[in-house]
Amino acid sequence: MENPDKINVISSASDLKQQIAIWKTNPSCTVGFVPTMGALHEGHLKLVEKAIQENDFVVVSIFVNPTQFNNPADLSLYPRTLENDLLLLSKIGSCFVFTPSIIDVYPENDPYKPIHLQGLDATMEGEFRPGHFQGVVHVVHNLFNLVLPNKAYFGKKDFQQLAIIRFMNSYFHFPIEIVACETIRESNGLAMSSRNVRLSDEEKNDALVIIDSLYLMKELKENGLSPTEAERKCIWFFNQSNLKLEYLTLVDSETLKPLLTEWSTKTTCCIAAQCGAVRLIDNLEF
Repeated sequence: MENPDKINVISSASDLKQQIAIWKTNPSCTVGFVPTMGALHEGHLKLVEKAIQENDFVVVSIFVNPTQFNNPADLSLYPRTLENDLLLLSKIGSCFVFTPSIIDVYPENDPYKPIHLQGLDATMEGEFRPGHFQGVVHVVHNLFNLVLPNKAYFGKKDFQQLAIIRFMNSYFHFPIEIVACETIRESNGLAMSSRNVRLSDEEKNDALVIIDSLYLMKELKENGLSPTEAERKCIWFFNQSNLKLEYLTLVDSETLKPLLTEWSTKTTCCIAAQCGAVRLIDNLEF
């Protein structure tokens, strides 16, 4: 289906394969891929813009993946805004929007076998959302096999997910370049997220303790505190807010291993917290 705004909507895996086969008749043709669950915001659009700049064709998938939700209520409440998503995409350039069914993504003869993630899924999100990353790896693996992109674009806000997708990409020897893009923030510093639409104005203001804590951690490192002491002070600071902290953790940016006595050359501070009924995550590398 094609609309006047140069957005081509493909709703089945078979139609997508036909389209990709046409593109691939030209050996020099490049395909960029931006996997999303919809409810698009400026962060998603920046990924799509970059993909359009760097490739001949771009596929944006919109699929709310049930296997990565360990909370059924979270799945049912996840915003579904396809009409608005298409409108937003139409304003930034020509792309193909893939809106598959569950059977397209998870066919009856699905050959995927779960892989061991070498401990990358054992901490942070993995601890609080058991099974989440196996669901992410499964869906991205299957989407990669459907789209066959040259480059795939992911945001750094999902820091742990990005590390795991890079591992999965290498494990399966996909000839795909993983392109990491900077976190896009509101003017007040709040990281953009599809979940933000569920926050009241008061909750959005309360949530600023997240970015304040991240900058505090960076300052404490610069002031010479140990990782353990800096983490303790940041947790105390965060707990003065109205949010309920799940974790505030310092990890090595490459290995994701927790930092205790010494800072890494590249350190990332990761936070997850409950703001009212909405779970938010963020991170900062320094």
